[in-house]
Amino acid sequence: MTAGPLTGERLTGGRLAAAMAGAAVLCLLAAGCSTGGTGTRDEGAAVTAPVERGVPTPRASAVPPVRTVDAASLLREDPEVSKRIKADLKPCSEGAYPVDTSYGNLTGGSVPDVVVNVMTCGDAVGIGTYVYREKDETYENVFAVEEPAVYATIDRGELVLTQQVYAKGDPVAYPSGEDVVTYSWSDTKFTERYRVRNNYSSAVGDGAVEAPDVVDPTVPRQN
Repeated sequence: MTAGPLTGERLTGGRLAAAMAGAAVLCLLAAGCSTGGTGTRDEGAAVTAPVERGVPTPRASAVPPVRTVDAASLLREDPEVSKRIKADLKPCSEGAYPVDTSYGNLTGGSVPDVVVNVMTCGDAVGIGTYVYREKDETYENVFAVEEPAVYATIDRGELVLTQQVYAKGDPVAYPSGEDVVTYSWSDTKFTERYRVRNNYSSAVGDGAVEAPDVVDPTVPRQN
């Protein structure tokens, strides 16, 4: 009669031991327990995602500031500018003068040269273009064209002058063609390199343009 209670106590003890063993296994699997008992610290440092490094921003090269000029005052003080141009040099609105100014290296100096274009207020037609070169901290006039419908730009170190050509009866907005003249600096002055004549089609709006005529600058022009 005593066997029953004794057997039951043994079974209960065996089950308890098995449960404890199972818990130990779960601890090893789930919590990373080690035989040394140090826990998760034995697994080493946690692996972190690699930090993406941005591309380093290149430093901008130092560019010397351009010395700007008051183009209107420069023209007024220039004795080589005609009285007609000076008389037309008036503000169009709110003190803004019809003057375009460009800066660039045309004559090989250490200071950028200045190209000034004077236009009319109403239709923005060029009436004069000038090039000024720095000399002894002042500017000297080294190029000037005072004719209707003229405009100059700087293109890769050369001076490019464009002049509209009007035939009798041409409206201001539709000239018959244009001359494009390229000048290069030579010693102390600009020398014409080549000239291109573009003749526009009389069929306005269809986009047709006649092929340009290249003019040899060594051949005298006939008016």
